[in-house]
Amino acid sequence: MFDFRQLMVDEPGPPQAPWSGFPKYNFVGGHGDAGTLPVDKLIAAVTRALEREGRDLATYSLQSGPQGYKPLREYLVSKLKRYTSIDCSTDNIMLTSGSLQGMDLVNSALLNKGDIVIVEESNYGGALSRFRKLGVEMIAIALDSEGMRMDLLENKLGELDKKGLQAKFIYTIPTVHNPTATILSSERRQQMLKLAARHNLAIVEDECYADLVWSGERPAALFALDTDERVIHIGSFSKTVAPALRVGYVVAPWSLIGQLLTLKTDAGSGAVEQMMLAEFCPEHFDNHLTTLNAELRQKLDTLVAALDREFGTSVSYTYPPGGIFLWVTFPDGVNTTELCIAANKAGVAINPGEEWSLEDGADKSMRLCFAHPDHAQLDAGVVELAKVCHAQFGIPEFGANKPRN
Repeated sequence: MFDFRQLMVDEPGPPQAPWSGFPKYNFVGGHGDAGTLPVDKLIAAVTRALEREGRDLATYSLQSGPQGYKPLREYLVSKLKRYTSIDCSTDNIMLTSGSLQGMDLVNSALLNKGDIVIVEESNYGGALSRFRKLGVEMIAIALDSEGMRMDLLENKLGELDKKGLQAKFIYTIPTVHNPTATILSSERRQQMLKLAARHNLAIVEDECYADLVWSGERPAALFALDTDERVIHIGSFSKTVAPALRVGYVVAPWSLIGQLLTLKTDAGSGAVEQMMLAEFCPEHFDNHLTTLNAELRQKLDTLVAALDREFGTSVSYTYPPGGIFLWVTFPDGVNTTELCIAANKAGVAINPGEEWSLEDGADKSMRLCFAHPDHAQLDAGVVELAKVCHAQFGIPEFGANKPRN
């Protein structure tokens, strides 16, 4: 048999195993809540759109050009203004095949091997792996309850200046951070912009989870507060409508959008999905989001109740203000990479902390996604995880657990 490995580029990474289905208790990935997915309304929306404009599918980019379906960009102009205080035009928006394509395009435009990027210490694993693959040096800044610490950022930028080094940009998830769910305070947003201006940095603002805030209140986006066009805003419909639609967007000055278009050589992102969202969102998005956030919060409550019951005080976490993830930390003696392997054999999938953090001791943390499992699966999955953890590490000590106050 022909061996393709002899042709592969250096270090392509390990191959994927054939997919055998989702695990019984699936706490990984960014899957959404199936119960609140508005299937009937999406069917009606795509039917109306295709009946009206379906023949435009005979041309690449429909009748809207390479930036994506214009009615969806027009909706985003309105939605971004209402939700994030961003004031932009359709020329500032490029639709992408998920937010990851937007991130890849920005990285392709701005980064070379050896460049420096500032990141939050715990961070989106997909971003960290991309920076590693590009040969980029990541400088990690710790977070607290208000997001990235600006005192540490200021100190680190000063150190770089003294060494004659220049970072390219700050990559940040300011609103419902992944994985910690923190929200960067308004004061810190202003401080970050001032530091970026002082040190001549761009900011890449990843806002995939920003609409999933229980209170419905969130600070203005960094892009909205920016006065000198140094912020790139990346968003997505994956967490609010459906991840499988693969519709994301980049908001940036035209000087960058025009450059990104030259790098987007895929002949256009999926048009039917864009048409469907443009038809669905103006009438239904706001109410759908309210319903979704209410259900996500109830699922979170189910998850933390199960954790408190099964693990007691042997784990710690901060109750998140939104999102779909819970960042959980174990005591010394538990290694979540090892726990992940053992749990997988028992049908429980978790994300070990080392995949989501550059922090020392990250191997004591894990990320749990609570959006997709139903309430019974959330509860039963934690029960099974506690059994595995006890067998592997002696934690929790069964019979000695005490619920949180």
